[in-house]
Order: sequence, then structure tokens, then C-alpha cells
Amino acid sequence: MMYPFCKYADETEVTFSNIVKNEDGQEVLYVHFERPMEYGFDSIRFELPTYKVVYEEGHYSENEKEMFKKVVEKGAPYFYEWSREGGIKSA
Repeated sequence: MMYPFCKYADETEVTFSNIVKNEDGQEVLYVHFERPMEYGFDSIRFELPTYKVVYEEGHYSENEKEMFKKVVEKGAPYFYEWSREGGIKSA
């Protein structure tokens, strides 16, 4: 299950997953960035808690990738909390 987080001005949508077990049995969650383009999508997915890129396709710049990594690092506690709660709850 993927939950919405935000949408940037360039149409990049950010989503995060529920907590799942990876192939090693470790609990992880994924934060995914995706932008529609004429040819398809630019996409990059980070795995928490390692912060490593586990999927990448398209043409995000190195600066964009670094910005996304910072979002993931700074937001990690919140992504875990929201994932446990079944997404972001609005008032």
C-alpha cells in the first residue's frame, strides 16, 4: 500500500509505503518520488532505514536526487509514524 505525502510544483508526487519485510526479513518502508514526463515517468525510490536507492528510472538530476534523499532522511520518523497509522490523517 502506498500513501500520498505531497506533490511538488513540477508535478513530482511523493508517496510512502506501509511497513513491510524485505527479502532479508527486515522491516522496511519505501518513499517514492515520481514525475510525469512526455516519454513516461521519472521515478526514484528510497528504502528506509538504509536510505539507499532501490529503484531509479528516468532523468532526475543529481541535485534533485540529493534533495529527495534529504527529504527522506529528515522525514524518516514521520514516514514510520504515518505508515503505522495507515497514512497521514487530516483534521
